[in-house]
Amino acid sequence: MSNSVSQAARLVVLVPFLAAILGLFVARRRLASAFISSAGAVVSLLAGLYVLYGVHHGPVTPEVSTFGALPLGQLRMPLHLLVDDLSAIVVVAVGIVGLAVQLFSKWYLHDDDRYGVFVASVSLFLAAMLLVVLSGDLILTLIGWEVMGWCSYLLIGHNSRLESARRAATKAFLVTRIADLAFVIGLIILAAGPSTTSIPAVIAHWSALPGTTLTAAFLCLLCGIAGKSAQFPFHDWLPDAMEGPTPASALIHAATMVAAGTFVLARLFPIFVLSDPARLVLAVITAVTMIGAGILAFGQSDIKRLLAYSTVSQIAMMLSALAIAPASTGAGPAVLHLLSHAMFKALLFLAIGWLSV
Repeated sequence: MSNSVSQAARLVVLVPFLAAILGLFVARRRLASAFISSAGAVVSLLAGLYVLYGVHHGPVTPEVSTFGALPLGQLRMPLHLLVDDLSAIVVVAVGIVGLAVQLFSKWYLHDDDRYGVFVASVSLFLAAMLLVVLSGDLILTLIGWEVMGWCSYLLIGHNSRLESARRAATKAFLVTRIADLAFVIGLIILAAGPSTTSIPAVIAHWSALPGTTLTAAFLCLLCGIAGKSAQFPFHDWLPDAMEGPTPASALIHAATMVAAGTFVLARLFPIFVLSDPARLVLAVITAVTMIGAGILAFGQSDIKRLLAYSTVSQIAMMLSALAIAPASTGAGPAVLHLLSHAMFKALLFLAIGWLSV
């Protein structure tokens, strides 16, 4: 079973990526685009379900090889995927939301002349998020993280004929890119200690050496996570992102981009819990964000913007669970809220899209 689960884990990421590439080639043919995007989402979800089944019903090798390690002298880059309880359950949640968005897009964008490009971008977005979830390597995490940023620009600015959509896409791109500079620095610090980008090795190394350097790494990571998750002071880009089509809003708000930071911290929680200053900073940021976003939501007349501020507040609640949870509790409460939020927020946005047509 171990080999078949490893193959399924690779397919989870590879299939939507191939669907995105093929979808671009047939972007002008609506039926072909719909079939490729939907089939890719179905296969990826089925592979994710098999991974979840395998994790709970048989011996599984946690580290799954991809295309081989990169030879970079003293720095080891194994580029492995990591299959465990955490990644398996989140993969299924992302797969369910992705499939729902692809199927809904076929109906919602029935008269859009750029439908093929949109669903190809959604497939690539899904592949990037699934890579972040299954990543057992900091480099793979960074690749998925950055590809999501590029795809969010494309999806938010899909209606590029509108100036408001172009402005919102540019704003989201610039805000998240600026925050990501600190995120990259944090990853470099984490990898420099053990001289490897393997996440299990990074956790093992820093578990024995908590201190100022580890705190500095997490403060940098928190800056990038706050940007991607629309936390204070980077919270303003997400409500403006409602200029994108409703399926794009459902995808970004539910189980992908804004929730990626929660997952990264959950993956690194065994060492994040060792840095009290970083946890205090996260607690302050999330407290300000959840209260401020909740108040701002009351002043919205547009229901999509109201839901956007709701998302900002809910993401703050996820991250606050990581800020205050003791080591014995782990990241379980945050991940549970991530899963529940993914389902109800995707349904809310899709329902609003249905009612507005």
